[in-house]
Amino acid sequence: MMQLMMNVLVATAVTAGGHGVDVRSDLDKIVAGGGATAALARVSDGGHTWSGAVGVRDIEREGRPSPNGYFRIGSVTKTFVATVVLQLVDEGRIQLDDPVDRYLPGLVPGGAQITVRRLLNHTSHLYDYMSEPGYSTNRWRGDARFRSYQPRELLDVAFAKKLPDDGKWHYSNTNYVVLGLLVEKLTGHPYGKEVTRRILRPLGLRHTVVPGDRAGLPAPHAKGYEPLPGLVDATRMNPSLDWAAGEMISTAADLERFMSALLDGKLISKTSLQAMRTTVETGAGFGYGLGLQAYRLPCGTVWGHSGELIGYLTFAFRSDSGKSMTLSINPSTRNPSTEEVMGIAVKVFCGSAVQRRD
Repeated sequence: MMQLMMNVLVATAVTAGGHGVDVRSDLDKIVAGGGATAALARVSDGGHTWSGAVGVRDIEREGRPSPNGYFRIGSVTKTFVATVVLQLVDEGRIQLDDPVDRYLPGLVPGGAQITVRRLLNHTSHLYDYMSEPGYSTNRWRGDARFRSYQPRELLDVAFAKKLPDDGKWHYSNTNYVVLGLLVEKLTGHPYGKEVTRRILRPLGLRHTVVPGDRAGLPAPHAKGYEPLPGLVDATRMNPSLDWAAGEMISTAADLERFMSALLDGKLISKTSLQAMRTTVETGAGFGYGLGLQAYRLPCGTVWGHSGELIGYLTFAFRSDSGKSMTLSINPSTRNPSTEEVMGIAVKVFCGSAVQRRD
């Protein structure tokens, strides 16, 4: 019965003068292989767009997921926050190489040496509070998943420990909690209000949400699950544990519009965009800029961000040629592999042209 439900598939095409790359068969293989209960994608190349969804919306009630459905975007939230910070740089209200202590005195241990840039590209060496048991929204937390958290509570957890002095790059959600507080200090408004005022409203992103303490998702959406080892419904949760590091909700169309506007230079200055795209080596399979990941494919580099929050995986990528891929996956008994996801990206961005660019 489970396999029958997994094989339910719906795909719709949205076209403007033609069809984008159809990846439904790739998504269906992930579902059939236990990598997802549902998955949706939106692929665009200029005026050509394909949008589709596979799997089931609910493993008990079945039902087809919508290609226009909402999903938790996890760490793609960081790109929105970084964009607001760079807008403040463009306005002359902050500088990338200023120490965080200049704006949030005494908040961050070693804040006199940690610059805004180092927070944005995760080179601050601040301990990630999500490494602590019970503080990661990528893992099942039982009834604690409905608890509300304040940003400074999260920083108390982070600052109680230090990373080893190994000189390595360390991804840390703590950086973006600090950046959320920085935005609030400079603007006098909640960071989510600034994201809404500066990005969501100007771009008409009516289906992107900063949920705060709200536990649910707008309809339609596919449910998210966690294997314990049987699949447990993990859809509803209070995302304040992620706050500015990963709480937002969106749709494929909205994320595509956001990434396109950002990388086309419509949200920040040319100088700030260049800074955003200046990456550091991570050893994690991508370069990291200022709230932006760079993935090197056989045919060139794509830009964007990935995100994970229990029950939901997100990938929002765009090439400089204007091609884009937005993918949301609801993991099943396993997470889809890197090979499966990046295989779709290679198909979308490279097609049959797989010669590496130097």
